[in-house]
Amino acid sequence: MDRTKHTINELLVGLFNYITFIEERNLQAKGVPLSMNEVHLLESIDKASDNTMSHIAKRCMVTQGTLTTNARKLIQKGYVERYRDDKDGRIVRLRVTDKSRPILNIHNQFHEEMIDKVVADLHLEDNAILMKSLDNLMDFFTEEYAKELAKRD
Repeated sequence: MDRTKHTINELLVGLFNYITFIEERNLQAKGVPLSMNEVHLLESIDKASDNTMSHIAKRCMVTQGTLTTNARKLIQKGYVERYRDDKDGRIVRLRVTDKSRPILNIHNQFHEEMIDKVVADLHLEDNAILMKSLDNLMDFFTEEYAKELAKRD
């Protein structure tokens, strides 16, 4: 691995570890009584274009059984509601409650500050290069994830 690739690898691994650590500490410092995984599940439910259990499970990259277990905990704590679809009672949907809004706001604020820091000194052409690089990275992970799913089937 040449020096540039090695440096990029170290940066990506380090960024992942720092983001995870700092984000969790930020939630704790702000008095959020949920784990980072629970907050990310709230975010996925809130941002899902389709709030069915199956869609949210795919979005979170977990099985429906894992989602059911995790959602049940958030339901018991009052952060999520489960309800049946109006048109098809077999379909179970999830939505966040008002109780989750302050936590989602704290989480979103952390991410906004992080992204503001990333793009603070970039010019328009730098933004385009960064976006293309991140798109390429996301494509790689999306393809690898699809391969893993295909192995399961």
